[in-house]
Amino acid sequence: MQRKRWRLIARVVTTHGRKGEVVVAPVHGLPVLLSEGMRVACVPPQLRADRYHDVLSAAADGGPGQRVLLSGVSDLSAAKALVGTSVLVPVDDLPADIDTEGPEVWFDREVRDRRYGMLGTIAEVMVGGGNDVWVVEGPYGEVLIPVVDAIVTNCPADGVIDVDLPDGLVGE
Repeated sequence: MQRKRWRLIARVVTTHGRKGEVVVAPVHGLPVLLSEGMRVACVPPQLRADRYHDVLSAAADGGPGQRVLLSGVSDLSAAKALVGTSVLVPVDDLPADIDTEGPEVWFDREVRDRRYGMLGTIAEVMVGGGNDVWVVEGPYGEVLIPVVDAIVTNCPADGVIDVDLPDGLVGE
C-alpha cells in the first residue's frame, strides 16, 4: 500500500467567535485552498484530540485567509488549541494547477560555494515575494542565500547545490 502524500498549505493564525471557527492563512505563496468536504491534518497534533479533521465550512475572512470550521472543533477552547498548527492536505485533493512540492523538498540538501567550499545544509526556506532565501547551517554558521539565478549556479534534482556567493554573505 502506497503512503498518502501531504502538502502544507496553511497555518492556523487565530480563532473566530466562540463556536470553534479558526482563521487560516495560506503559506508559501499559495492561494486559499480549503473547501467544504476536504480532509485535513493539523500538526503537530494535540495530545487529546484528533489530528485529522473534515472542513465543515470555509469562507473568506476579509483578508488573505479563510474562516474555517473543522469537525471535532466545536468551541473556543478547542479552536485555541489549534492556533499555531500547520494545515496539511493530501496532494491528490489539491487542484491540478497547484505545485505539489513545497519548499520542504530543499531541506537537508548540501550547498557548496565556489570560493568557500561546503557551506552546510539547507535548514529552512524563507518564502518571499521576490525570491526565496535558503537558510544554510554549517561551518560558517547560518548563511542566508537568496535563491536567484545570479547566485545559484547549479541546482540538480538531487545532490549538492552549487552557488557563487557575492561578498558579505559569509561571516569569516
